[in-house]
Amino acid sequence: MTASDFLKLDEREAAQRLKASDDLFHILFKRGDFSMELFAPRGSDTQQPHAQDEIYVISSGRSSFRRADQVVSVQAGDTLFVPAGVEHRFFDFSDDFRTWVIFFGEQQALNPPR
Repeated sequence: MTASDFLKLDEREAAQRLKASDDLFHILFKRGDFSMELFAPRGSDTQQPHAQDEIYVISSGRSSFRRADQVVSVQAGDTLFVPAGVEHRFFDFSDDFRTWVIFFGEQQALNPPR
């Protein structure tokens, strides 16, 4: 399917594909500086800061989330925003935790970790 053919994303289908793989995320749609993924960490979330702004829309389960020095509890239906380059991660997440991830905007240069 090309970007111009895109009509609908089926989360159940994407979740099945994600579960059947060893991957933690599944890219569902990408066009220009916009992409949408389904992410389901297992064990621990080892994300590094990303080069684009991102939005998380929690689709199932619950978790705690750290963005820099801020910590919040999240559950299905909640939305989070993380600016490009900011440290963040989910922790203490339930086995059924899944989130949509939307990346957008210009790629930012990231400072390498020290």
